[in-house]
Amino acid sequence: MSNIHTAYFSDLNSNGLSDEEQEIGEVCIANISPFERKLRVQFAIRQFVTTLIILGAMIALHLDPLWRLFLFFLFAASTVSYIQARDKT
Repeated sequence: MSNIHTAYFSDLNSNGLSDEEQEIGEVCIANISPFERKLRVQFAIRQFVTTLIILGAMIALHLDPLWRLFLFFLFAASTVSYIQARDKT
């Protein structure tokens, strides 16, 4: 008696949805309210402008370019807030 294990794989080009589900389309339910999205966009814009002002000051004061690495976190906070507002998460 041989133990043969067989694995069956689905179609690799399929996304796992039936034909009916694909025709209906995706439904996105917002995770945050429109007011909260507005606040996040406003925060993203304020954070981005503030970071640009700080970057300009650093360049004008001829600070060591390594200090500019700290601005990454400010740019990242701005980007994350904007993406969250756009994706409604």
